[in-house]
Amino acid sequence: MPELPEVEAARRALEEHCLGKTIKKAVVADDSKVIDGISPSDLQSALVGKTIVAALRKGKNMWLKLDTPPFPSFQFGMTGAVYIKGVAVTKYKRQVRLPHFLYDISVLEIFQSAVNDTDEWPSKFSKLFVELDDGLEFSFTDKRRMAKVRLLNDPACVPPISELGPDALLEPMTVDELHKSLSKKKVAIKALLLDQGFISGIGNWIADEVLYQARIHPQQISSSLSKEYCATLHKCIKEVIEQAVEVGADSSQFPKNWIFHSREKKSKAFVDGKKIEFITAGGRTTAYVPELQKLTGDQAGKEQPAPKQKAPKRKKGKDDADDDDDDGSDGEKESESDEEETSTKARSNRASKTRGRAKKTSADNGGDSDEPQNKTPGKTINSKQTKAGKKASEGKASKENGKKPKKTAA
Repeated sequence: MPELPEVEAARRALEEHCLGKTIKKAVVADDSKVIDGISPSDLQSALVGKTIVAALRKGKNMWLKLDTPPFPSFQFGMTGAVYIKGVAVTKYKRQVRLPHFLYDISVLEIFQSAVNDTDEWPSKFSKLFVELDDGLEFSFTDKRRMAKVRLLNDPACVPPISELGPDALLEPMTVDELHKSLSKKKVAIKALLLDQGFISGIGNWIADEVLYQARIHPQQISSSLSKEYCATLHKCIKEVIEQAVEVGADSSQFPKNWIFHSREKKSKAFVDGKKIEFITAGGRTTAYVPELQKLTGDQAGKEQPAPKQKAPKRKKGKDDADDDDDDGSDGEKESESDEEETSTKARSNRASKTRGRAKKTSADNGGDSDEPQNKTPGKTINSKQTKAGKKASEGKASKENGKKPKKTAA
């Protein structure tokens, strides 16, 4: 999903090109899943005629301050993006590539995209289209329909923004504050960095990058980190976010020694000649370098093994483009072949057990009694199974004598 640098790039683009301009026209999608808590017509009426005063952000959320409230707010979700016609704005593009290991990691590309005259405009995925009084047009789009557009009197004072922790760029903790906060947290550091109530704006790829640069294992318990490690972590959070923001979240300009560039290489992923492994941490697929990021203290030597290499089964949604996906979706599924193989093995095992019980019953029953003379430990053989065994024995004996077996009354 778009993280702090991508949302900040969108905010800066709107700030640069739209401030002081009046909304002449607004077209709102009839999509109650994205347009939250207000009808399209009411949102349109509330925007037209208003002047954009500021573009603000906290964490992964953005809102436009108008000359009078209420104000439109944007929660980007998994694939939210801002387009300004004729202006390059950083956005996400995810390509589906089947990985060789269990987890479905969509390949992330962050790139500068400008709307051309030949492009569909506004996009069929547009949720809010705005035309300004000078003719400039912009659109908020969401392909996967996981974003939220709301109209609020004070977005910063109500959820979800009011529930966010300090913004990683605008409100950074001091080293002492970070160390004190971490000392109270008995959770893995990767999971804590993803918690927007702790620090807002850090998502999956930033968390991986920060921990790699700090040489901290993603499963290291937060409270076990020394003050020295906390100082390093603090420095790396600041550097990674500031560098990403400085280049407008354009990944082609990220430092070459970032693990980010090798995430898509799957089982052949290396950074600076060192192997990258993928595990699950904080509920997300996580890239790290075991040679450099080791568990310390009481956790030393307890690294989670890398998952078995399997291709996932993924159903393409109707709103997915041919080469775009998010993951966000975070569903992780085995391939059809894996499921078929598992099912076949299960049927085979059941059949083997049934044959084994039948043979045991035939051998153990020598009379007409409905109760077996020898019971299999832990299992009860009923009268039908006993009779079946008896019939099988009689049938076999008759066949050997060249006679048809006699029918036995039930």
